Amino acid sequence: MSVLLRDVELDGQVTHIYIEDNRITEIGKAREADVVVEGKGKIALPGLVNLHTHSPMVLLRGFGDDLALQQWLESRIWPQEAKLTPDDIYWGAKLACLEMIKTGTTTFLDMYFHMDQVARAAKEMGLRAFLAEGIIDLGVPSRADAQFKAADEANRKIEALRSPRIRPVLGPHTLYTVSEASLRRCREIADKKGYLLHTHLSETKREVDDSIAQHGLRPAAYLDKLGFLAKDVIVAHGCWLDPTEIDILARTGTKVAHCPTSNMKLAAGQAMPYAAMKESGVVMGLGTDGAASNNNLDLFEAMKTAAILQKFAHRDPTVLPASEAFQLATLGGAQALGIDAGLIQPERLAGLVLVDPRRPEPTPRHHHPRHWGDAAPRHRRGTLVCGGPGGTKGRPGEGEAGVLGQAGPGPRRLVTREA
Repeated sequence: MSVLLRDVELDGQVTHIYIEDNRITEIGKAREADVVVEGKGKIALPGLVNLHTHSPMVLLRGFGDDLALQQWLESRIWPQEAKLTPDDIYWGAKLACLEMIKTGTTTFLDMYFHMDQVARAAKEMGLRAFLAEGIIDLGVPSRADAQFKAADEANRKIEALRSPRIRPVLGPHTLYTVSEASLRRCREIADKKGYLLHTHLSETKREVDDSIAQHGLRPAAYLDKLGFLAKDVIVAHGCWLDPTEIDILARTGTKVAHCPTSNMKLAAGQAMPYAAMKESGVVMGLGTDGAASNNNLDLFEAMKTAAILQKFAHRDPTVLPASEAFQLATLGGAQALGIDAGLIQPERLAGLVLVDPRRPEPTPRHHHPRHWGDAAPRHRRGTLVCGGPGGTKGRPGEGEAGVLGQAGPGPRRLVTREA
């Protein structure tokens, strides 16, 4: 399938972008294509990469706000998640994909359960997805066996889709919910099958204190001791990393997803040490976390939040300028996932979003990266292109009413459903 983006603005110049077989093949020349997208008056930007989320948690958006993380998880989120059915997961994921389409995301890294249902939703909605079946064994061997069996089944179903856009990932939840034996087992499976590994790391001070008490090591040092950390590992949060742990991440090539909105909402107590991590050469991207701890999946908003949080935390207005925040949400995320995306160039994967600047929020455009990081319109307005069949989505989006009709009433039914 071929797509032509006609008369779009790219780097200040009006041009044409030709996409074939899921890749940008030419910029500048108008060619015949199976699909022609009119881009007059619109700006082409690289599609955004959400490097950490839990997409079906849109069903729990706003449920259990204003609570500490552990209380939020244990008293509100986990009891409701125990009631979720595969059909709930499917419709929650479709709602999340719809929201991401409307806010410029073309690729996301997800961790939840029944991930074959998320794969089905992402394929239908035309997004690129890296999907990790969450593993939480709580130190119980029989539970661990069941969790690995579920993960293997989900990954087999994802692979059976034979979609180049949908890839399975291994997702041990975090070191305080996953045993040492299971963490080592995840590492072995990843080495054998070539899967990426995704986990939460150093989100709270309690996690750090408990790790020191239990293992005699801080979280990153503990994972390094197990041989878990490597170039194929993406960790989320990293709020409480210390300098020695940053060195470990840099040495092992471990990537990090910065989730500023979630960290502030759940009062993690400390911002991810961005400046030190940048200086050490750690590859970083941007994530929203799940909508239940955000409460949206809007990466444009996350860019602004990240930049402002880091300036405040470092007491330095030069830290994380808007252009770097934009890079985190595009090229940084793509590099973390190991995909050839994040830039609009020939031979790159076709992940683009067209935005209409003819709105008050980004006017005037003195410096467009700053505007897309700080003042992009709140309701993103245009067309998202991933390339390939089903990969071109307009606004309001095919099937939007059906998704809203199915997913909207679901949460109300969920909270009254018996486990």
